[in-house]
Amino acid sequence: MTGDNVAPEMNGFQSFFESWLPQQDQHLQDLIVASKQHQKRAADDGDRVLLSSLVERVVKHYEQYYNKKSQWAKQDVLRMLSPPWRSSLEDAFLWIGGWRPSMAFHLLYSKSGLQLEASFAELMRGLRLSTGDLGDLSHCQLTMVDKVQRTTIQEEKDLSEKMAKLQETVADATLVELAHEATEIMKNNEVHEGGADDHIERVESTLASKEEGLEKILHKADDLRMKTLRNITQILSPLQAVHFLIAAAELHLRSWLKRKKEFEL
Repeated sequence: MTGDNVAPEMNGFQSFFESWLPQQDQHLQDLIVASKQHQKRAADDGDRVLLSSLVERVVKHYEQYYNKKSQWAKQDVLRMLSPPWRSSLEDAFLWIGGWRPSMAFHLLYSKSGLQLEASFAELMRGLRLSTGDLGDLSHCQLTMVDKVQRTTIQEEKDLSEKMAKLQETVADATLVELAHEATEIMKNNEVHEGGADDHIERVESTLASKEEGLEKILHKADDLRMKTLRNITQILSPLQAVHFLIAAAELHLRSWLKRKKEFEL
């Protein structure tokens, strides 16, 4: 599979995406180096400034992706909702053209649990010092995360309901009538006559409004994804945000390896 059947404008976005991924991989390497440099030692003010700068640079890289995606969605929202360059694994877990925002909280809790477990033996012996990673989330931080998670889940639910309502309009009276007319045109061999052209224009006009609705929902979904990422990183300390972004990038880039293999088939 090479993507030859993808429209030229979508090849443009695919080219952007494939150039964006190596940059994400470089950011991942930078994040890993930063996390190791600050392992098991408290970060001073200078360290926190450097870590905050790195976190902001990575977050802005995600913003660049969503800004570009928003531009291309105006041209072909259907392909942006189901990009042909995604793997079948990603397609199976897709939520309105991307990752489900609430998944970010599960990722945070999973990584926090793993890092806490890694130092559990020292903790039990009373030897564990603060590592500053996600295993050190404070009660205050957990409370703030819980609050943001609840809000995010509600916004996610609202968008899912809007998407469901829009999907149901595919069976509204106008499209049902147009579908029946198409059957009659084919039955009466009028496909190559003027009536067929008029019918196609009416179909395209009807679908255009629905595509406009899809674009608005996709834009709101991407906004929620970006807002969730920013909310979480702002609650975390700079070093904790580094560990969170490492986990997020690893999860995304490893699915890209599967994606590349599928394109080679």
